[in-house]
Amino acid sequence: MTDMVVPANRTRLTLTPKDFKTDQEVRWCPGCGDYAILAAVQSFMPELGVARENIVFVSGIGCSSRFPYYMNTYGMHSIHGRAPAIATGLAAGRPDLSVWVVTGDGDALSIGGNHLIHALRRNVNLKILLFNNRIYGLTKGQYSPTSEQGKITKSTPQGSLEHPFNPVSVAIGAEASFVARTIDSDRKHLQSVLRAAAAHRGTALVEIYQNCNIFNDGAFDTLKDRETRSDAMVMLEHGQPLRFGHDGSRAVVRDPATGTLRVETDVAPGDPRVVVHDAHSDDPAYAFALSRLSSGEPGCTPMGVYRSVARPTYEQQLSDQIEQQQHGNPPTDADITALMRGNDTWTVSA
Repeated sequence: MTDMVVPANRTRLTLTPKDFKTDQEVRWCPGCGDYAILAAVQSFMPELGVARENIVFVSGIGCSSRFPYYMNTYGMHSIHGRAPAIATGLAAGRPDLSVWVVTGDGDALSIGGNHLIHALRRNVNLKILLFNNRIYGLTKGQYSPTSEQGKITKSTPQGSLEHPFNPVSVAIGAEASFVARTIDSDRKHLQSVLRAAAAHRGTALVEIYQNCNIFNDGAFDTLKDRETRSDAMVMLEHGQPLRFGHDGSRAVVRDPATGTLRVETDVAPGDPRVVVHDAHSDDPAYAFALSRLSSGEPGCTPMGVYRSVARPTYEQQLSDQIEQQQHGNPPTDADITALMRGNDTWTVSA
């Protein structure tokens, strides 16, 4: 992991978690996973060494989108699904800022799906925290784009017919330069992923499994229960073999015939088929295959950084383009006159 970079014109500050807490009453349902995420983020932010006035949180609509009220930084509670678009404009216009987007599975992947994938492919320098509870919580329990097939909710009383989105797969499909997954109940892991995201130059998407104890309680119990989590999760560490399970006998292996990834049990030590995690692979095919493992049998859920690759950021390329035009070959008065009086015009009659 690279160190977080503080621009030359910005002095690293010493702050505490208390500096990032507001006087607003935190209003989520008692027991909501959002409390744990908020506390983790507030505790992590001092590590940035960035003044609060140089940090911005932008949210859309949903339970998670209350976040800006509770962060003592600049923020904007924007409109449904449009947080990535607003944050893109902010990051492009003010590249000196640390810009964060807080969104939910419904906000980001339903009405906001188009904005999300384009922010990812452009590689704007912003960090997107996608809270995934697999339900619409704010509007009282309708199924969301990540709800499992057959899910019975208020809007699908006979069970959902739709195949769910896998947010990590969507992000990798859009060729995001940084994609990770973590969970609300593991504060240490959550903060380690936040550190990696903050250190990344470009769009970083972090999916956070978040429990909605009112409308979808227990959605991630398999990943939280002491008896099952070691057999259900594989922790991703760059350069380390993908072995897991209570006795270490489960592993992600590559089929030598097809090259595909799958999970096997009772894998012997030293088996050459065991995959060594490469988060820095330029080809997104490996990270995408990794993201599909949770759909198979016996299956597992990879947790951590799936992909982290270096790519020019959108705002840097934009700045370079403007600089080139200003100092390389700027338009002349004659160019502008020719444009204004050219043939690419039309007349609108009454």
